[in-house]
Amino acid sequence: MDGTQDPAVWVDPFYGTKPGDADLGTGGGAGNTFPGADVPFGMVQWSPDTVTAQHGGYYYDDNRIKGFSLTHLSGAGCDTYQDIPFQPVAGPITDSPATAPAKYIATFSHANEHASPGRYDVRLDSGVLVELTATQRSGCGRFSYPAGHPAMLLIDVSGSIMGVDDAHVSIGADFVEGSAASGRFCGTNSHYIVYFHARFDREFASRGTWSGGKVTAGSTAASGRGCGAYVGFDAPVVTVRVGLSFVSIEGARANLDAESGTRDFDAIATAARAGWNDLLNRIRVTGGTDDQLRIFYTALYHALLQPNVFSDVDGRYIGFDKQVHSTDLDHPIYTNFSGWDIYRSEVQLLALLAPHEAADIAHSMVVFASQGGAWDRWTVANDYTGVMNGDPYHIIVSSIYAFGATGFDADEALALMVEGATMPGRNRQGYEERPGLSDYLRLGYVPQQVSDTLEYTSADFAVAQFADRLGVGTVRDAFLRRAQNWRNLLNPATGYLQPRAADGSFAAHFDPADPTGYVEGNGAQYTWMVPNDLRGLVDALGGDAAVTARLDTFFTKLNVGPHEPYAFLGNEPTLQTPWIYLYAGAPYRTQALVDRVRREIWRAGPDNLVGNDDLGEMSSWYVWAALGMYPMIPGRAELVLNSPIFTSAVVTRPNGVTITINAPAAAPGHPYVTALAVNGQPWTKPWLPESFVTTGGTIDYTLSGTPDPNWGADPRDIPPSFPAS
Repeated sequence: MDGTQDPAVWVDPFYGTKPGDADLGTGGGAGNTFPGADVPFGMVQWSPDTVTAQHGGYYYDDNRIKGFSLTHLSGAGCDTYQDIPFQPVAGPITDSPATAPAKYIATFSHANEHASPGRYDVRLDSGVLVELTATQRSGCGRFSYPAGHPAMLLIDVSGSIMGVDDAHVSIGADFVEGSAASGRFCGTNSHYIVYFHARFDREFASRGTWSGGKVTAGSTAASGRGCGAYVGFDAPVVTVRVGLSFVSIEGARANLDAESGTRDFDAIATAARAGWNDLLNRIRVTGGTDDQLRIFYTALYHALLQPNVFSDVDGRYIGFDKQVHSTDLDHPIYTNFSGWDIYRSEVQLLALLAPHEAADIAHSMVVFASQGGAWDRWTVANDYTGVMNGDPYHIIVSSIYAFGATGFDADEALALMVEGATMPGRNRQGYEERPGLSDYLRLGYVPQQVSDTLEYTSADFAVAQFADRLGVGTVRDAFLRRAQNWRNLLNPATGYLQPRAADGSFAAHFDPADPTGYVEGNGAQYTWMVPNDLRGLVDALGGDAAVTARLDTFFTKLNVGPHEPYAFLGNEPTLQTPWIYLYAGAPYRTQALVDRVRREIWRAGPDNLVGNDDLGEMSSWYVWAALGMYPMIPGRAELVLNSPIFTSAVVTRPNGVTITINAPAAAPGHPYVTALAVNGQPWTKPWLPESFVTTGGTIDYTLSGTPDPNWGADPRDIPPSFPAS
């Protein structure tokens, strides 16, 4: 990177908006990202939505925009949000958008579209120029209409992607405000209400509403499903500032006043870019190709979009008990936690680069668990969805703490973890935290459910580590024993972790490519999911030579989906597998494989991702892999090593601790580590201790195009595993 220290120049928000592979049944073959305006962890994501459905709202190959909505999730595998779309129209409003939406669709060309961190613009084929930017809780839009045409703007309060249960809108002399009640993420019975206040820089020349098929000129209010508002202007250029809140319209107004005020569009956009550069500059790299820089900084950008601030500027928010609460203004409440995905490497990256925010994210999870009575698995707004499986928030909170982001009530967190992991049958608001927990406690596994069992063992291990850091030895020991329950699923006759009946029997016939009993994967893929005791797994599967050969076969294909017995690196359950070679004494194979994955799976273009980005999880994997390291173990901060792609990288934590990575020979075709020094001393281990992320230091790689099978292969140097003591 050059010396301007403007890494935002390398970010391309269009990456991930086009499928990079076939839909393998886990939410599509695209990243499901969005290109619109946002700031790090922002409540507002003002972005275009295309007619062709894609879960992030924007499908790159569609040239039809149906609106520019205020809220989005980046990379989810299901639809949600896309609330309150605005749509400029250079013509009269005659038919209701509720019954004739096609009339108001706008076409465009990518040649007239631009996106960068904190800013988006497009000149529609109608001649209207749309420019969008954002603060944390507000957005600013500038609409420039062609001369000689009506200047109209639709605001569809019923336009949420999952529909609305109810909606309201009212129009003043120069403002529009209202609310939308929506939800149903992934088909669940989840709900939220979002409020907005849009203030314009001039009074309206005309206004009206629609409800169902009826358009009423001059009307100033509408409510119910299928309603919205339109306004017209007597000037060609109009600026609107929009405040958002999940508490009230008054909260939306206050958020707008506090964050946008009367600042002009360009000032807000400049501040948004500066906010992005502040975070992106926490990793400064040198070397690499232009494509590698674009992929890297775009991945880092995507990893920092979410979770999102949920509380208002006055600290108010709606909790999981559906009551209004207040939080310390220095510690906002966050939401939108893709738990099953982000526990693997995303939250560790956030804790490394943004520990204050990461601690507040952990605090938010604890608060929600306390208010609702159980830990969720995949939170949207302030309601349980229960999407996916396991108990991932235990891992998230423990891992955040391990990486040094400790600014939350850890004692309360541990108490709630133990409660959720030891009390079967607790049902809160129709949600059960650990389905099958009674059997898990009695048998040491969940009958016929390998994925549930392995998710619970990883969560149990994270609880054990968290308890250990808090000095609660009894909890540590009990949960460390539970973390060994993976062994109860190992069928010695097949060499796989496979479904087991309640009577202890395994099926007579087992196909490792069969996804039955696994979530978004199969037996060949989930057998490797023992991150806390990989040396124990290697031994159980026959030792170094047998496991190395088995991994070689497994990686014959890199992204096959859940119906073939090979790797599925476009999805989460096998993300850690490239580093398992380290535990079998073959680090050079990890180095070659991670390099291959970076080259073959990741692309520099809209088809950048081969599967859902899952709120930054897949992107965080690339950031770690490009730096030459990965946080393998849930609830701990050791880093297992591969080789970096940049000649140098400096990670600067907010407390001033720096991690410097030097690899002067890094270049395409040089993935192999032949020597390593840590803080100037020779280092033979293919991993770094937990203390390294706390104290920082310097890593010097010697890289080559020729593998060195001996470096890091000594059995005394393998990364740590944690069997029960």
